[in-house]
Amino acid sequence: MSKQSVIPFGPQHPVLPEPIHLDLVLEDETVVEAVPSIGFVHRGLEELVRKKDFNELVYVVERTCGICSFMHGMGYCESMERIMNVTVPRRAAYLRTMWAEMSRVHSHLLWLGLYADAFGYENLFYQCWRIREKVLDMFEASTGGRCIFSVNKIGGLLKDVPDDMLKGFKISFEDIRKEVKVIADTFLQDLTVNKRLRGVAILTKEQALEMGAVGPFARGSGVEIDLRETGYSAYDELEFKMCTEKDGDAYARTKVRIDEIFVALDLINQCIDKIPAGEVAVVVKGNPSGEYLMRLEQPRGEGTYYLKANGTRYLDRLRLRTPTFANIQPMVSILKGAQVSDVALYVLSIDPCISCTER
Repeated sequence: MSKQSVIPFGPQHPVLPEPIHLDLVLEDETVVEAVPSIGFVHRGLEELVRKKDFNELVYVVERTCGICSFMHGMGYCESMERIMNVTVPRRAAYLRTMWAEMSRVHSHLLWLGLYADAFGYENLFYQCWRIREKVLDMFEASTGGRCIFSVNKIGGLLKDVPDDMLKGFKISFEDIRKEVKVIADTFLQDLTVNKRLRGVAILTKEQALEMGAVGPFARGSGVEIDLRETGYSAYDELEFKMCTEKDGDAYARTKVRIDEIFVALDLINQCIDKIPAGEVAVVVKGNPSGEYLMRLEQPRGEGTYYLKANGTRYLDRLRLRTPTFANIQPMVSILKGAQVSDVALYVLSIDPCISCTER
């Protein structure tokens, strides 16, 4: 009988972009159990409701994550607008949706690059991030920021985007579509990549449902859930196809994210074609009173925002549940039976964001 040993994995590791820590219980080189430990980058963002008023919290919530920053601000503002019975102008709703899908494109390209680097394709990593830079350039041109954008506010947006800039974006996104097709062929058809990704890190549909997996992690296992179907922002006036796969392995999750890039590009084009003229914000007066729970589809999956207001400038409660928090338990389950040399590849397959998890 093999003797068990326990070794630490992380929080610092050459492959991991995030400080996740796991205690791996091994028999020889095989993982029999993985025990997660979080808390290395805890910042106490939710506690800031005591020090920042409800308008200032827009900028606090955005800093939950540098990759999903726009969607965090969007989720908070839409929650507060429900509490305060504020209807934002349709132009603002379309711009929010466009920027949300741009966030999805750049997030998935970032992950694809990191994943390529993890299984040894350094040039593919550079190509993914080169394309991603073009998306960030458009973010900078339209919002002024490349990481934290600070354009959301309760009641709409702080700035508009000129129509001629939007038309230029449409041309740029068509070029991006062509370039993504090239890297997609490598990810999905290259023999070496397929050998690394097919049939490994399997999460069945039953496991995904039982453990509450979300986002591409769940959709790669055949779970058909995408919060965009609820029709928040401008999604109720757009057409999109949910991307799912049935195999539940690392390859399936990769294909879901690549397919979602193309769907996001289609949604961006629809936003640009259908966006109405008009203002991008309404005047909001008074202090909020009430509570609301908002769910939206971030690049990594379902994000949940619970706000409770008491009629003053300061909220009683701000509670965020990010996608990686929901995905940690199913991630631990796919590590059982893995070789210790493959643990980093398995962990990266869920696209973890530990800074999101640890508010």
